[in-house]
Amino acid sequence: MIKLVPVAALLLFPAMVASAAPAATPSPPGYTMPSTHMWDMKADTGEIYRIFVSFPIEGEPPADGYPVLYVLDGNASFASFAEARRLQEFYPVGKSIVVGVGYPTEKTYDVRRLSDLTPPLLDPPPTQWRWLATYKSGGRKEFLDFLTGKLRTEIGKRYKIDPERQSLFGHSLGGLFGLYSLYSRPDAFHSIIAASPSIEWNDQGVLAEEREFTARLTSGKIGKTSRLMIVVGDRDVDDDPEPARALADRLDRLSGHGLRVRFTRYEKEGHMSVPARSVTDVLRFAFEIR
Repeated sequence: MIKLVPVAALLLFPAMVASAAPAATPSPPGYTMPSTHMWDMKADTGEIYRIFVSFPIEGEPPADGYPVLYVLDGNASFASFAEARRLQEFYPVGKSIVVGVGYPTEKTYDVRRLSDLTPPLLDPPPTQWRWLATYKSGGRKEFLDFLTGKLRTEIGKRYKIDPERQSLFGHSLGGLFGLYSLYSRPDAFHSIIAASPSIEWNDQGVLAEEREFTARLTSGKIGKTSRLMIVVGDRDVDDDPEPARALADRLDRLSGHGLRVRFTRYEKEGHMSVPARSVTDVLRFAFEIR
């Protein structure tokens, strides 16, 4: 019955859909990515995160420092962004830093993302999410504190960065977290990219947050806000591209209040192929000054 479980939930437990591992045999050393650093870091909550960084090795940093893109689910998505940045290092888009935020595991996804990327699960939870009720959720505020506080400070100590050009990429539940970041702390990032955002989570509870954000922005209570890019695939399964387009259309009407929105829909791409397909567009949106 796995086929009935929404894709966003399957990302929590990749072992559910993984085939049996082959018998252990001696293997040669793994590949180490050039122009990268990696370390584990403890948040104030005590949680440990694995931090991956891709950085330029040619030339001097810009006078204002390198712009930075934070990539959520770093175990899964960092390598794609890092290699695309490195290949374009002699272009403006490559003179930047990519920071993957992941977990100390060799798996692509970790169950901890459920807590880090979501609000508390409804009580009682919607039927399709009932099986997740035994797992921790609702840690998104603390995770956002870590991203914008302790982690950002550490990146600033290790690399010359531009504090005014910090961007965020999240996919699926990470895309939902990107919307939460925009709505709750509009000026925390220069740009936010929400890929296939799981708008359906908690019976579309994010829509109430959108309405509150809209009211604050239109009443002049928000002075500065992130730019937003929403990307989807036309073969997204549970994240139907039409709600995402409708979201982009609603937010685009707020351009007179300073919000800039871009919507991109990729033909023949599904939920899991959208991140890789979007890499170059995301880097350009985050790093090219327009």
